[in-house]
Amino acid sequence: MSKDWTGNSNSIYKTLGASNHTDKEREENDYYATDPIAIDVLLNDGNIKLDKDVWECACGDGCLSERLKEYGYNVYSSDLVDRGYGDSGIDFLTYNEKWHGDIITNPPYKYASEFINHALDIIDDGKQVIMFLKLQFLEGKARKKLYEINPPKYVLVSSSRILCAKNADFDGMRAGGGSAVAYAWYVWKKGYNGRTTLRWIN
Repeated sequence: MSKDWTGNSNSIYKTLGASNHTDKEREENDYYATDPIAIDVLLNDGNIKLDKDVWECACGDGCLSERLKEYGYNVYSSDLVDRGYGDSGIDFLTYNEKWHGDIITNPPYKYASEFINHALDIIDDGKQVIMFLKLQFLEGKARKKLYEINPPKYVLVSSSRILCAKNADFDGMRAGGGSAVAYAWYVWKKGYNGRTTLRWIN
């Protein structure tokens, strides 16, 4: 079985090895599509303003990218695995050039810390890294170090459950009872060293 994301030797934090989903068998390449409503609540309830240029670096089949385009953003979409959308074969964790806009995604959870740190490395000061992660990502000693070095500007907790569906099977997930996982948007602004604001949305 091949890994989805390979990582690189410069990653600051080791993989935490936790799953972002239920303890049912996880999809081979950690592919769980995010309901586009997640973008709606980020921009509307969360009142987050994005740079005009946005990179969705784990785009899957384009759920989030397409919704961002509907809001008028210029979206570059890539993924390591070819799911019929965006540029495939792109390992975000080995991309070492500057990106001059914001970065937003629901990353493979077991590499989430690596995605966050790498994204912050390659963006300009003042740009944002925005990750859709389960609420449990707030805990853990390794993550505490991450937050001490790079505190999020906002953690936006979704009061209503947002679906992340295995292989984008949203209908099947709804038929099975929906989601038992609580999610939040974590928003970093490069160069920000103040306190994290916790807010409830949706």
